[in-house]
Amino acid sequence: MINNLQTEFGNIDIYLFDQLLKGRYNDCRKVIDLGCGTGRNIVYFLRNGYEVHALDIDPAAVEYVKGLSARLSTENPPSNFVLARVEEIPYEDASFDLAICNTVFHFASGPENFDEMVKSVWRVIKPGGYLFARLASDIGLETSMQALGKGRYLMPDGTVRFLVNEQILLKYNRILDADMYEPIKTTNVNNLRCMTTWCLQKKEMN
Repeated sequence: MINNLQTEFGNIDIYLFDQLLKGRYNDCRKVIDLGCGTGRNIVYFLRNGYEVHALDIDPAAVEYVKGLSARLSTENPPSNFVLARVEEIPYEDASFDLAICNTVFHFASGPENFDEMVKSVWRVIKPGGYLFARLASDIGLETSMQALGKGRYLMPDGTVRFLVNEQILLKYNRILDADMYEPIKTTNVNNLRCMTTWCLQKKEMN
């Protein structure tokens, strides 16, 4: 049974897995993974007939997911996997039912870059579509970090991240006029870093 789960879902983010278990994305057909890395979050979608796209700034990552797609789904051409920045997604507005942006937003260089990234991702989501994002935050670690300026912090785990808090996320909910389809949830990882799940749905057009 464990091997079957690993085959079906790969090394998927547990909070994305939670949304699949809830049936949240059952009506989604076109998915993009932004900052895809080795494609850990697209295995299920490739295996189950979704139209899958992905991008990354690392050429090796893009080549890897092309090979992953070739093995798991003949429906997705290599051209679906592109070298690009999240700030400059090379797709038209309202292209995707689901955008996955897992551990990407916290690499922003500052508030302006974070704003660029979020609005770029939001642009390519269809009305009624979903954003699933996981990003580092200061929630629960407010006194344990060294401020470096422009919203960037040296974390207890030694990494440098742009960090959000609940107020920033709620502000963007208003800016984007988005519905939260899941409450903001934060996991404290041994007091070394905190990771927050941010799940938004774009309103349907009237």
